[in-house]
This record gives sequence, C-alpha cells and structure tokens, in this order.
Amino acid sequence: MSDTDSRLPAPLSTQVFHILLSLVDDDLHGYAIIQDVASRTDGGLRLTASTLYAAVKRLLESGWIEERTTRPAGAPTDPRRRYYRLTRLGRDVARAEARRLEQLAAMARAKRLLPPLGASAKGARA
Repeated sequence: MSDTDSRLPAPLSTQVFHILLSLVDDDLHGYAIIQDVASRTDGGLRLTASTLYAAVKRLLESGWIEERTTRPAGAPTDPRRRYYRLTRLGRDVARAEARRLEQLAAMARAKRLLPPLGASAKGARA
C-alpha cells in the first residue's frame, strides 16, 4: 500500500489518530488508551469513554484495529476489559496520516511559520 493510496481516508480526526498512535507499540484496553492519550498530550486531549468507544466501534468496523481474543501476558484478569490491537491496515493508515502531517509541517517551515528542523523556535517569525 502506498502513502498516497486513495483508499486511505485523510485527514483523520485528532482523536482517531491519537487512538491509533496509542496502539502502535502495545495492545491496550480502553481506559489505558484514554490514559495514554492524556499522557502523550500533557492533558491537552482528554478522551471521554463515549468518544473513545464510538471511535473504537468505527475503527473495528474499518478493520484498522481488532479486539484481541486473549489477554496480553501479565494483564489483569478483569473480564470487563477488552484489549485492542492495531491491524496492518491500521498501521498503514496511521503512517499515511503521519506523513501527511509531516508534509504540512514542511510547508509551514517553507513559509517560516516553523523554525527549520534542529533550530530553536526563537528563529521563527512571530
């Protein structure tokens, strides 16, 4: 699948992109996804349970994530917890979105809205 595959939706909502990012390295249950997103964004994005599970339902239907049939090793045995993992398609979608955002950031750098990579923010126009 290429980065410009027309089957990939773009842009993703902020919430969906963060949910996919949460599942890149680990299989997580819903509350852990909520905590991961809040932690990575320093509390700037707080998913409610209703927002998360509505998005999870759509992601499951799209085939971007799947529910694990077994618990990860060492996971608590709480039977209410459902664990989700990123599928190959979901990883492709997340990667395409990251590249789309990277291209937008490069355009902003070209217009000097952002400092060049490796430079401090002091050099950017106010």
